[in-house]
Amino acid sequence: MKKINVLLAFLFLLAASPLARAQDAKPAEPRSIAQVLDHGVAGVESEFVSATEAMPDDKFSFVPTSGEFKGVRTFAQQAKHVAAVNYIIGAAILEEKPPVDVGGESGPDSVKSKAEIVKYLKDSFAYLHKSIGTINEANLLKPIKYPFGKEMVTRLGMATLIVGHCFDHYGQMVEYLRMNNIIPPASRQ
Repeated sequence: MKKINVLLAFLFLLAASPLARAQDAKPAEPRSIAQVLDHGVAGVESEFVSATEAMPDDKFSFVPTSGEFKGVRTFAQQAKHVAAVNYIIGAAILEEKPPVDVGGESGPDSVKSKAEIVKYLKDSFAYLHKSIGTINEANLLKPIKYPFGKEMVTRLGMATLIVGHCFDHYGQMVEYLRMNNIIPPASRQ
C-alpha cells in the first residue's frame, strides 16, 4: 500500500508540475488573426517542402502500382497538385484569379522537373502567405465564392481547409518516401 501511495504522490507531482510552470509563465503576446492562420500554413509548408525536396530526382516520378495504390498520383503529381490548390485557395481568399497556370488542380504540364516543381510549390506557398496576410476581423467571415463549386464559404474556412489539404497529401508523400527507404525530414533525429 505504501508503494501505491508513493507512486500516486509521484504521479500527482509529475502531473502538477506543468500546471505550476504554466501559471508562472507570462501570457503570450497578442497575435492577429492573419498571424495565427499564417502560422498553420508555415507549419505545413515546412514539412511539405522538406518532404518534397527529400525525394531524389530519379525517384520523383515514383508511384506505387499495386493493391490500394493503383491509379494514384505520382510523387511529383502530388506536389504539383498541392501547389495548384494553394494558388486556387489563395486566389479565392483574395477574390482574384490565380496568378499562374494551375492546370485545373493538377498544375501546369510545362512544370516537369524536380527543380521546377519545387519552385512552383515554394512560390505557391509564398502566394498563400500573401493571401492569408489579408485576413482580418472585418473580412474573416465575409462570404466568398468557393473555388471548387457554386456555394459560398469564408476566408477562415479556406485558410483552415488548405492546411488540412496539404497535410492529407503530405501523408501520402511520406508513404512514398518510406517505400523508397527515405526517412521524411520531419521524422529524422
